[in-house]
Amino acid sequence: MTDNTVFRIAFMNQGKVYEIYAKGVSQGGLFGFIEVEELIFGERSKLVIDSSEETLKSEFEGVQRTYIPLHSILRIDEVEKAGHGRITSGDDTVSHFPVTLVQPPGTKKS
Repeated sequence: MTDNTVFRIAFMNQGKVYEIYAKGVSQGGLFGFIEVEELIFGERSKLVIDSSEETLKSEFEGVQRTYIPLHSILRIDEVEKAGHGRITSGDDTVSHFPVTLVQPPGTKKS
């Protein structure tokens, strides 16, 4: 990866789809989480203000690094340049397959 690498990360959070841009994505040190760092947001001096991007900016204000649960990640893309982050309503037509990463103690493997 070069210094110009930008990632677009789409994930579910409380029934909504968040789309953010960042310079760094890795597995991180927490099991079951994706580490996202150096979030990228558009210029604040623009005349037209996107309310969902402003909500993202205020939600992630002061955050150096965030950890997103692996099962919430919808997609991670490497893109040429950062776009505008946004929050959209989740689509109820897609159901997530339940995934257990760690089996409880005492359960037998089949």
